[in-house]
Amino acid sequence: MPKTVNTIMAFDFGTQKMGMAIGQRQIQSSTPLAQFPMKDGIPQWDQLLKIVKEWQPELFLVGLPINMDDSESELSLRARKFARRLRHQTNIDTYMVDERLTTRSAREQLDHYQQQGRGKKLSADSLAAAILIENWYECPTAMTP
Repeated sequence: MPKTVNTIMAFDFGTQKMGMAIGQRQIQSSTPLAQFPMKDGIPQWDQLLKIVKEWQPELFLVGLPINMDDSESELSLRARKFARRLRHQTNIDTYMVDERLTTRSAREQLDHYQQQGRGKKLSADSLAAAILIENWYECPTAMTP
């Protein structure tokens, strides 16, 4: 279990784009950030580290894409590899979080925002990352390093 942290950054890993969000534990908020471009599952590390430095998170959450039958896929392995590299590059505690159904939930939220005229700049991937943070607030022990 990580030490008490305030600022959390979450990633919804993808091979072409990655959703990102930032959260503040004291007020239990999560805010989607702009999508981050990926090239075959690899981020432009200099740009990503610049964003990390700007937000100064104390903890990273990386979504782990697990199949509904609890099996892992090639994408799961790639997300784990990204998380290891993120930890190595930043020396910030990094945890994997089961992301099953977060994208579906994020798409439903996005539809709701768009119906209200507020979702034009939001992405389902970044909303999914925000949901990872919200889920962590509810159950911070449901993580794996």
